[in-house]
Amino acid sequence: MPETRNLCAQLPLDLHQRVCEAREQSGLTTAQYITNLLIEYYEMKENGGKTIMANNNGSRTMAFQIGEDLFQRIKAHLERETARTGRKLTQREFVLGLIEEALSEAERQAGAGPCEAAETEGGSQEQDAPSQGGEEACEGETGLPASQDE
Repeated sequence: MPETRNLCAQLPLDLHQRVCEAREQSGLTTAQYITNLLIEYYEMKENGGKTIMANNNGSRTMAFQIGEDLFQRIKAHLERETARTGRKLTQREFVLGLIEEALSEAERQAGAGPCEAAETEGGSQEQDAPSQGGEEACEGETGLPASQDE
């Protein structure tokens, strides 16, 4: 392990809150998270301000727009859950939880795991190629990645 040294800095409260929330979502320690931020910053600076989108951990991005009314309902729900549990529930955690729940239910109703749930009555459903990141296709399937717990 390389030699380390402590680095302290006073931050505005709103920035501190943003950093803490992002660090919690990442599952890293504060030292790991800040180290990664600084490495990314200096890599970006060396690349003329351009970020390099690396898919090191097999993560993919989904983005979509929603109506203002739905957004406000979600925001109110997140605030209620945060007050109820005493722990901030993020949009990311909320949406990923809903997706996982819906997929688990669909797979349960299909009577099988994720590989078998992709089957349709008329045979195999066409699938995209497996994503980069070391995921294996299910046995007998071409393209549906194996389930991976996060």
